[in-house]
Amino acid sequence: MSVQHMSAAELINTDVEKKSLFPLNMWYVAALSSELKDKPLARTILNHQIVFFRTSDGEVSALEDRCCHRALPLSLGTIENNGIRCGYHGLLFNGDGKCIEVPGQGKVPRKALVSTYSICEQNHLIWIWFGDENTQEPTCTPPEYPVHNNPEYLFDGDVYHYEAPYQLIHDNLLDLSHLGYVHLYTIGGNAKLHMTAETKVESDEKMVRVVRHMPDSVPPPTYTAAYPFKGKIDRWQEILFKISHLEIWTGAVDAGSDSLDNPNRDGFHMKGFHGITPETETTCHYLWTMSTNPKHDPEETAKKVIEQTRLTFDEDKVVIEAQYKNMQNFKNRTMLDIHVDVAPNRARRIIESQLT
Repeated sequence: MSVQHMSAAELINTDVEKKSLFPLNMWYVAALSSELKDKPLARTILNHQIVFFRTSDGEVSALEDRCCHRALPLSLGTIENNGIRCGYHGLLFNGDGKCIEVPGQGKVPRKALVSTYSICEQNHLIWIWFGDENTQEPTCTPPEYPVHNNPEYLFDGDVYHYEAPYQLIHDNLLDLSHLGYVHLYTIGGNAKLHMTAETKVESDEKMVRVVRHMPDSVPPPTYTAAYPFKGKIDRWQEILFKISHLEIWTGAVDAGSDSLDNPNRDGFHMKGFHGITPETETTCHYLWTMSTNPKHDPEETAKKVIEQTRLTFDEDKVVIEAQYKNMQNFKNRTMLDIHVDVAPNRARRIIESQLT
């Protein structure tokens, strides 16, 4: 069977030999800007152990998390004005990975270097470049996410660590039919409506787009807590998948008050950014933010939306990690596909096509 025509279930259950474990020559989400303050941040990404730090001038650097002297993780050290100091013998490294001071020794050895990574901070996100052996320098800029800089929206977020492969989170986010079952008390709503909602899926070699409209529905708890709807609502869910991240725009207007095809529609908006970054083959980081457009009492309303979002993602985490654990318990069992798996299948094919 050709790999390009495999379903998600078949891809999960098939070992395919590839030169690379993850897509390369692209930017991945490394951290939220808010994570980098006065302490180093240790994070393993694509099996690379990396330390991130911000110096007093606001610049962010990323180095291999290993002192070249006696191999202590640099993330156990301290940040100074011009670099990061190892917590074992005090070697000081600048953002270029060069040792600029050895305490008690006038001359710094030429080989006192650690590997560096190309990073870019924009839109309150920190991106890191991973290239193949022939493409170590970035060949493009990271994706833009201007929502974080839009004054009409307030946002916050968090970072989760998953004991599960990153593509299981892709599957979850591309198939919002699960909302009525997993998120009954937050963003869920009528389960039957979610399963039968008309879904449009389009894709190319780099992206998958999903659009679902649910007119004349009962607003779920998160929506009523955040927005003064008059009664039933016309609800939308629009998902854009890219290998490095997903953008999910959900929301609603009072039923019949605006067209769901209007890109500037009014009502309650939740614009989610979902950076799904592999840690290893079996673990990953989930870096998310939620932006919303409160009309009344903005700060308090945004706080409610973030709290409800966090509860929702907590629920997803329980399900996905339990799913993967059971997949390991039943390794020789196959899985089938149903009608809601169209978008996840296409996303998996895109990733498979990038493994060279």
